[in-house]
Amino acid sequence: MRSLNKVMIIGNLGRDAELRYLPTGKVVANFSVAVNRSYTTGDGETRTEVEWFRVEAWDKLGEVCGQYLTKGMRVYVEGRLRTREYEDKNDIKRIAVEIIANDMLMLEPRENGRESERPVTTETATEERQVVESAAEIDEMPF
Repeated sequence: MRSLNKVMIIGNLGRDAELRYLPTGKVVANFSVAVNRSYTTGDGETRTEVEWFRVEAWDKLGEVCGQYLTKGMRVYVEGRLRTREYEDKNDIKRIAVEIIANDMLMLEPRENGRESERPVTTETATEERQVVESAAEIDEMPF
């Protein structure tokens, strides 16, 4: 019997993605995404609530997130939920629920008000990196 752990969110980054290199050589990017939900109360009043999600992106996807994701940017994130326990600085046990991303789309506003999608997945992260590296080589040319 198979199980499923999958989550998809669209929201705005609460801060720039933070990139870290672990001693093992692995790369991880951490960022937070705010997702808004609007609803109407029984009295006809419209309310909005915000749910914050912590996100981790690893390896090539993490490199791309660390390089391009900035506060306020609208993103689509797809991945799995991970729950972990830790102790805070006061030795109090806490539980963290995080999204481990395996796909990400940068949603950027266009001039005409519609959103454009710029897909970045684990596969396309390699292509993106090659384009960026090629652009860096061009900048170094003496003409």
